[in-house]
Amino acid sequence: MAAMTESATKTQLDAVDPLTLDGFEQLHAMLEGRLPTAPIAETLGFVGFEVPERGTAIFELDPELRHYNPIGSVHGGVFATLLDSACGCAVHSTLAVGEGYTSLDLTVKFLRPVTVDSGRLRAVGTVLQRGRRTALAEAKLYDGRGKLAAYASSSCMIFS
Repeated sequence: MAAMTESATKTQLDAVDPLTLDGFEQLHAMLEGRLPTAPIAETLGFVGFEVPERGTAIFELDPELRHYNPIGSVHGGVFATLLDSACGCAVHSTLAVGEGYTSLDLTVKFLRPVTVDSGRLRAVGTVLQRGRRTALAEAKLYDGRGKLAAYASSSCMIFS
């Protein structure tokens, strides 16, 4: 019975109301397992997620055959999802308590093919400009050798 009470108390202490946190705190609560992560991360098999500072987000993925398109390389939609996640979470990390955002656009440039032999992909998103109502972010996707494989820019709308 004591273990049950201790467990219940721990759960209550660990419980988080995301509406009381700013965007950076929300993302760190996800990293710590106190808030659920986005289901797309599990669907695609993201293996890494970092938010080292406000305005920056990093996602990683190991390319697998399940990510391939019919021409024998990683599908552009996988690239786009990694880049969109990095841009979006970089913007999310700048939100104040009570603010939200949505993507207005995403422009992706595919620079080199990626296969299972390319090594771990790393998408690094950075906020370039954050205004009261809009934000502009970019993300760069690197292969396991540090070569730039894709680039994206995204505009996001900020709202209360």
